[in-house]
Amino acid sequence: MVGCGHTAHHRPRAGPRRPVRLRPSVGLRHPVRPRPPVGYRRPVRLRAPVGLRRPVRLRSPVGLWHPVRPGPPADFRPPAAADPRSAIETVFRLEFARVVAAVTRIVRDVGIAEELAQDALVAALEQWPRDGVPDRPGAWLTVAARHRAVDLVRRRENYARKLREIGRDLEDVPPPPEPADPDAIDDDLLRLVFTTCHPVLSPEARTALTLRLVGGLTTAEIARAHLVPEATVAQRVVRAKRTLARRNVPFEVPYGPDREARLGSVLDVIYLIFNEGYAASAGDDWLRPALCEDALRLARQLAALMPKEPEVHGLASLLEFQASRTAARTAPDGTPVLLRDQDRRRWNRMLVARGVAALDLASATATGAPGPYALQAAIAACHAHAYTYEETDWRTISTLYRLLAARSPSPVVELNRAVAVSMAEGPGPALEIVDSLADEPALRDYHLLPSVRGDLLLRLGRTAQARAEFERAAALTRNEQERELLLRRAADAIP
Repeated sequence: MVGCGHTAHHRPRAGPRRPVRLRPSVGLRHPVRPRPPVGYRRPVRLRAPVGLRRPVRLRSPVGLWHPVRPGPPADFRPPAAADPRSAIETVFRLEFARVVAAVTRIVRDVGIAEELAQDALVAALEQWPRDGVPDRPGAWLTVAARHRAVDLVRRRENYARKLREIGRDLEDVPPPPEPADPDAIDDDLLRLVFTTCHPVLSPEARTALTLRLVGGLTTAEIARAHLVPEATVAQRVVRAKRTLARRNVPFEVPYGPDREARLGSVLDVIYLIFNEGYAASAGDDWLRPALCEDALRLARQLAALMPKEPEVHGLASLLEFQASRTAARTAPDGTPVLLRDQDRRRWNRMLVARGVAALDLASATATGAPGPYALQAAIAACHAHAYTYEETDWRTISTLYRLLAARSPSPVVELNRAVAVSMAEGPGPALEIVDSLADEPALRDYHLLPSVRGDLLLRLGRTAQARAEFERAAALTRNEQERELLLRRAADAIP
């Protein structure tokens, strides 16, 4: 068969052979791979841009070990954990008003809401030292108080149902639904302010109860703000709670004339809350910024809610101006800085601009003479417009204080007017005003009266008397930072 290429044609090629594919045995089938559902799309795998390569992981050279992280020193002791009780006290003081407001919406009783908030505090004192402080302690307290409020409502409903079963229908009439008002108040804290300022309470009781529940102020702090004994404030708060419970006052939003009737008390309360944060009457801190922020937020919301009320804009303007000085009112170590020593470059000019705008709205909406808050805002604007203490227009401030004293007479207003008169006319005429206030019962334990008198005496060169006045003011104040400031001024008055 020479010349026949049949054998050469079927000769296997050089190189590796194709692997033989094994077939399964008879009756044995490969597992069926399930198909994806209808509409399923395979995820797209993103690739790195062109030219971007995966970073190369460097290895240590042969024989070179990674450095060992040094351990703590032999005498190292881990820092002690924060005291849960102090954390509970701080959180409860900051969140007390919000917890009461949230619970009042459920139980519709301010007194019971405060008791449930106290129960939540007891639960925190039991659990937090054991389990640790939660990440959101304020929310924890609110939820704990709400759970107790829901349990209380359920017990009431079960009790009423059982009474109905035996023929005694004592079911409470539900409160009427609130109308769909575009001016409705959505903030629980502001709702609580209007509720505690109900007309069934006297003006003094409204202010004391609201400061206690909303501002979180103690009885002593409220007493010093109103220049009355602590026992008087305590009785006002207790009687106010009883009156609200006896009259079955619901947790509701006032509308129309009712809202306007409560407006004056609401403005006074917001102003006093801010004052307590601006210059704390007691404690180790000169400022309480949380109170200032709450009061400023409430004033802004009230201005948006009632845009045609000039005094609402006047209060908002006053608080904006006062809040603009917060950063300059304390030194880095927390000690107070007097107005004449403040670095006005640290004043918040954005808040100053907001204060000017609110004061313009107060003037535009006023139909008669400016109110007390608008006048105080105008005084604060004079300070804000002066870039230095020496450039302050004290004559205008003195005139505004005279108008304020005629519009809203008060011994405190007269004392502030004396300070403005001392800068505009000299310390002599101002000392006469201060001496005329010495017999005022409301100023008997007011530390600022001897403080102002000591400053006037020091400017007149009567250093021995000035030192005695500063020491008396230091003995009257309950704020540690202010006491140290007054004692330093008394030491500087030594000839």
